[in-house]
Amino acid sequence: MNVSTRKLSDLKLTSDYLRLDTDVSALMKSIESVGLIHPLTINPDNELLAGARRYQAITELGWTEAPVHVVDRNVLVEELISIDENLVRKTLTTLELERSLNRGREIYESLNPQANKVDLSAEEPTGEERQQKKEREDKDEDSFAAITAEKTGLSKAVISGAIKRDALASEAVKKARDHGDLNATKTNEIIKLEKDVQAGVLPLIADKTAKETRRIVAAAKVGGLSAAQEESEKVVPVPREYRQMLSPIRRVNKSISRILLEELRYDGPEQKKINDQLRLLKDNLVQYFKMMEPGAQVTGASTQPAMHEPAAAAPSPPPSSGADDQDGMLSASAAG
Repeated sequence: MNVSTRKLSDLKLTSDYLRLDTDVSALMKSIESVGLIHPLTINPDNELLAGARRYQAITELGWTEAPVHVVDRNVLVEELISIDENLVRKTLTTLELERSLNRGREIYESLNPQANKVDLSAEEPTGEERQQKKEREDKDEDSFAAITAEKTGLSKAVISGAIKRDALASEAVKKARDHGDLNATKTNEIIKLEKDVQAGVLPLIADKTAKETRRIVAAAKVGGLSAAQEESEKVVPVPREYRQMLSPIRRVNKSISRILLEELRYDGPEQKKINDQLRLLKDNLVQYFKMMEPGAQVTGASTQPAMHEPAAAAPSPPPSSGADDQDGMLSASAAG
């Protein structure tokens, strides 16, 4: 490695991949303690290719010059060096990671035409195709996914999935993901459509589950947007509160089943808190199933833990009319 020294003021920060606004406090302490272990990487034009966080750290420490490694390669190789630095050393957002992986793949496959290519098909493989694909991946050692997996610790499947989402998603889909309106699972479904169709399907899956999204996308593939619209209208929307509680309920039921099966007892300091919450859950479930009965009138759910302590004797009610007595009975019934 050819290492020389450059003034920091002479370096050019032109690469789009440089990250100069991150927290480098820990890195600064390390450099103060042991010095700059890895030099900055630049090209002959003094453009910084890799080491932006190191550059930021030593600048904030007051350094005026630093050791550099000069790389004299073509433009694509220099860009790949910057991408590689980001993937290995910098925590990226999900979209930044996908964008960097896909651009890295494009450059790598351009520079290495004989290497295995990352499969960009978004179609769901059959069982036989899935097995064949796994066998190919096990043998693959030179694709961009394979070499990146070794550097980052991510699996080939995760890297390939991220690349597909960036390569096959339309700008409208990427914008929706950037705003938090679309998760990776639903993105994996919508990218099965052509990019010019994806924007039209987006509003149809906005409040849908992954399973419902799969049905709508399948309809769009066969009959276009009109078919997707018809399928979307068939879906009975699940309220957010119901969707959010399904997974926790499964876990609670699994835990309770295990406790009962193994007769596990707990008498520690958290016992009262646990029992209070379970009693509250029981009370809410009783009200929930009453509410679900045909023609049932909804009463307010419990909001405070049921303490189940002896209640104080209620004072005798004052004389009242029959209508007031009925209101009192209904109130007592609702409270009970």
